[in-house]
Amino acid sequence: MSQVKTVARDSVSVVCAIESRFSCRAFLPDKPVAREQVDEILRIASCAASSTNTQPWKVYVLQGDRRDALVANVCAAHDAAYADPSLAAEYGEVDGYYPSEWVSPYIDRRRHNGWTLYGLLGIEKGEKDKMHVQAQRNYRFFDAPVGLMFTIDRVMGRGSLIDYGMFLQTLMLAARAFGLHTCPQAAWNNYAKIVMPFIGASPDEMLVCGMSLGYADESARVNTYRTPRETVETFTCWL
Repeated sequence: MSQVKTVARDSVSVVCAIESRFSCRAFLPDKPVAREQVDEILRIASCAASSTNTQPWKVYVLQGDRRDALVANVCAAHDAAYADPSLAAEYGEVDGYYPSEWVSPYIDRRRHNGWTLYGLLGIEKGEKDKMHVQAQRNYRFFDAPVGLMFTIDRVMGRGSLIDYGMFLQTLMLAARAFGLHTCPQAAWNNYAKIVMPFIGASPDEMLVCGMSLGYADESARVNTYRTPRETVETFTCWL
């Protein structure tokens, strides 16, 4: 197939894949995803652009017992840190995923996202037990049968993280072609000291994020949530 001559004639499907992607927070645990499908999705994702073709991504796929074991380990640590706040210092964000100081408009969008989601779930400010349970849904892969962990060699520069973002987006869009949904998750980074040795990553690797992959639970209220988007005019300057 000539990449130069190929025309994406079914533009509706291309747009549909992009616009139907969302962070799915409830999956069907008893509906498995075939390894062949995961393999094909990763193959398609490997077509993503990367500067000078460095392809800096490395992927660890967790299914079955290994998935369940990681879930159990991290959930136990999450529960322990909640019960004894002095343990919380052992876990937390590493490698500067988020800014050290939040400013507007980013903090405003972040807060709106969090409280709107909690509101949909009936969780009010101050209900820490409910917040803890909902936060732990991340570490259960939202019941998805497939968990993915993405790492990068620490020697790579920040430009490679831009490449990685294109790879992740391509993967999420490829999943839509198979009727699957995803949820990219920075929450796993807080427990990198558990995740990295568990998956067999070397000390030279850095955890980029995790991701849930599976079939969406269409009856789950949480999956009705859609994040608002800024208009083109707010982020575009015509020169």
